[in-house]
Amino acid sequence: MKVSREKVNKGFAEMFKNGVIMDVTTPEQARIAEDAGACAVMALERVPADIRTQGQVARMSDPAMIESIMAAVSIPVMAKIRIGHFMESRILEALGVDFIDESEVLTPADESRHVDKQTFAVPFVCGARNMGEGLRRIHEGAAMLRTKGEAGTGNIVEAVRHIRTITAEIDALKGMDDLALEETASRCRVPVALVRETMERGRFPVVNFAAGGIATPADAALMMALGVDGIFVGSGIFKSENPSRTASAIVRAVIHWEDPGKLAEISKNLGAAMVGLEMAGLETRMAGRGT
Repeated sequence: MKVSREKVNKGFAEMFKNGVIMDVTTPEQARIAEDAGACAVMALERVPADIRTQGQVARMSDPAMIESIMAAVSIPVMAKIRIGHFMESRILEALGVDFIDESEVLTPADESRHVDKQTFAVPFVCGARNMGEGLRRIHEGAAMLRTKGEAGTGNIVEAVRHIRTITAEIDALKGMDDLALEETASRCRVPVALVRETMERGRFPVVNFAAGGIATPADAALMMALGVDGIFVGSGIFKSENPSRTASAIVRAVIHWEDPGKLAEISKNLGAAMVGLEMAGLETRMAGRGT
C-alpha cells in the first residue's frame, strides 16, 4: 500500500512524543545531548541566547558544521532555516537532515510568505503563538508544531501564554455549527476541513512541542502539564552552570512530569540556571516574526 509523504512525516514526528530536542552548536554539545537522553538535536551556529546578545543577521548554519554534528550522534539531527527561505530548505534537504525548523529565531528572509513545505520530502517544524498560526503552518505542510515562546530569554512566560491561547482557541471550537466553522476557517485563512479535524480531535492534527524560555526541569514539567507533547530546549542547558546535569534532568523531568516528588529529586544540585530576561526589557521580540 502506498503511504503518502505527509503521513510518513507526521508519523516520524510522533516518534518524538514525550521527548526532549536540544539545540546544539558543536559535536561535543550534541554528544552531551545524546548521552542525556535527547530524542533529537537541533544544529545551529549559535544558541538563541547568543543570537539575542550578539545581534546581526542570523542565517542557516554552515553545512560543514551540520555534517559534523550528524556524524557525531546516532539520534535524528534537525537544522534551522530563515522564515520563507526555500533555498536554505533545499540545501538542508540535500544535506540529509532529518527535520527542518522554519524558525523565527533566525532573521526572516521573507516578510509575507513561509516556505511551501508540501514541495519537500523532508519534514518541517514551525512555531505558533495561537491556533490560527498553527493551522496555517499545517496547511503549508508542517508535520510538527512548537510554541514560539521567546527564545534565548530563560523566561517561560511567553511559552505558557502561547500554549494557553492555543488550548483555549481549540476548546472554543467544540459545538460549533457549519457556519461558525466556516467563519473560523476564513479568519484563520485555512480550509474548513482542517478546522473541523482540529475540532474533532480536540487538538492540532500534528505533534505540538513547547519551545522558548525553558530553563529548568520544573519549566519542562510545567509545559508537559499544560498539554504539549514534548520539549525543545537550547539556551536553558548550555547557558546553565552544569549543562550535562541540566540536560539529563530536563529529559527526566519530561518523563516524570506527573510526579512532584521525583521532580524534587531531579531538580537538586543542578547549579545555577541560565540568567532569565524580563520581557519588558527586550529590544527584539522574535516570537512576532512570521505569522
